[in-house]
Amino acid sequence: MSGIVEADETFFLRSFKGARKMSRAPRKRGGKASKRGTSTEQVPVLVLRDRSGATSDAVLESLKVAEIYRVLTPVAAKDTMLVSDGAPAYASFAFEAGMGHVGLTGRRGERRRGIFHIQNVNAYQSRLKTWMRRFNGVATKYLPNYLGWRRMFERNGDAISPQRCLLAALA
Repeated sequence: MSGIVEADETFFLRSFKGARKMSRAPRKRGGKASKRGTSTEQVPVLVLRDRSGATSDAVLESLKVAEIYRVLTPVAAKDTMLVSDGAPAYASFAFEAGMGHVGLTGRRGERRRGIFHIQNVNAYQSRLKTWMRRFNGVATKYLPNYLGWRRMFERNGDAISPQRCLLAALA
């Protein structure tokens, strides 16, 4: 990815759908996390999207700096201008990688700074969450597969055919 790349994380409720043994008590009819904000009940997913529509996403094990470095390093080119929320991990990564960074802090009501915003990635996350609702929760271990499936829909639109799905699976 190059040019202006927007980065943001979204969260999915941790799910053991189909598992015979769980590390927690079962929830009744889907549900919400018992704690607000980030917790072990939610799985973070980092989504990157550049202005040409190229998308990358990854399930994170945690929101630690090393985990974000692991995901961003192979996909962000040196000429990238990284635009993110105010999380310090993105600024640290951009500094280490020698790329520009614009951190937008929503607390001060800052949604954009000139041409820099994270609305493309937020719109993608909204479409992703809406699309995922039809499955009534997916098992966390299969979440990367569903993310890839959604990227394929975004990339190909109405031109999806069985042949394209097989070719995408082989690539």
